Amino acid sequence: MELLMGEVFDAVSAMKRAYVSLQEAHCPWDPEKMRVADVAVVAELRRIGVLRERFRRSGGGGGGGRGRRRGGGGGVVELKEVVAPYEAAMEELKRKVKAREVEVENLKERLKSVTSLTTNGKKGRTQSKRKVSCSLGQVAAAPGPDLFEATMSQVKETSKSFTSLLLSLMRSAHWDIAAAVRSIESATTTTDTTAAPTTTSINHAKYALESYVSRKIFQGFDHETFYMDGSLSSLLHPDQFRRDCFTQYRDMKSMDPVELLGILPTCHFGKFCSKKYLSIVHPKMEESLFGDLEQHRQVLDGNHPRSPFYGEFLGLAKAVWLLHLLAFSLDPAPSHFEASRGAEFHPQYMESVVRLSGGRVPVGQIVGFPVSPGFKLGNGSVIKARVYLVSRK
Repeated sequence: MELLMGEVFDAVSAMKRAYVSLQEAHCPWDPEKMRVADVAVVAELRRIGVLRERFRRSGGGGGGGRGRRRGGGGGVVELKEVVAPYEAAMEELKRKVKAREVEVENLKERLKSVTSLTTNGKKGRTQSKRKVSCSLGQVAAAPGPDLFEATMSQVKETSKSFTSLLLSLMRSAHWDIAAAVRSIESATTTTDTTAAPTTTSINHAKYALESYVSRKIFQGFDHETFYMDGSLSSLLHPDQFRRDCFTQYRDMKSMDPVELLGILPTCHFGKFCSKKYLSIVHPKMEESLFGDLEQHRQVLDGNHPRSPFYGEFLGLAKAVWLLHLLAFSLDPAPSHFEASRGAEFHPQYMESVVRLSGGRVPVGQIVGFPVSPGFKLGNGSVIKARVYLVSRK
């Protein structure tokens, strides 16, 4: 009986290891690793089932000589009490595995349906609309400058949306918007503090706020993991790393970030979201906007709130994460640049976030503050940095 118990412990331990491997295979998505882990999980479940039958057969015959010597099968009863928790754990693991399989299949179906819908609706559209469709759901066969530009457009849209929501919450909480703008502008000040006067209109506060959000979420963009760890895979195995990045991009492109993080809250993307949320939304800011720190506490605990505000943030985080994956998929990688406060306006590298009459920037305009970064791509094309312009004084 001791031998049987030893086998039960070994089987349960192996089952736990196999289940952990199955979870790890989801992020980044690795079909081969999933298949191997799935086989291992099923094998250990069957092994535990065989051990259970052996135990039942040995107990069903009166407990054998040892059971009788201990008095009326008391040893068998004791063994059943020991094994029962492991049987319950096994059943719970079975339920969890089944639930994960259903969730994965649902995500696969959603990915197929969105891709199919985008492909079928592609006919008759202009080139610009095809770029937009790419950013909204179509999964390209290979990374390229056009795909990077379309993804950057999605970053801009989600950035504007999140910033608008954040600004409306600030106004509802009766923030001093002018003071907030001055604080944001001072954070972008260069060594030449007189080069760009702080004359941002209150009506343009959204640009200052977007500048703050962009600066925080793009920090670390040039590193393969946003400096979440010291990985050097892009330098040690550049070709494989580029392929892996684009595979992750394709797998994640049409996934709902809320659903993804509900399944794998601590995957690399989940850690990125947690880090950036805590960087952008200070505890005092959250308490002022919502009256408590519930979302902050959930994020610190490794979870992801199901609130509209956090959901809006996840839209931006996903867009930046996809852009980052694409940047490290391209060869050569895009060159990332930002405009400096007080710099001369260069139309080939910058664009004003404020629409100007006639579409032309007046003479004497300089950068009041950068709003979002720009990129120079391997084919020579440039994604312009967005800037807020002020008059030189």
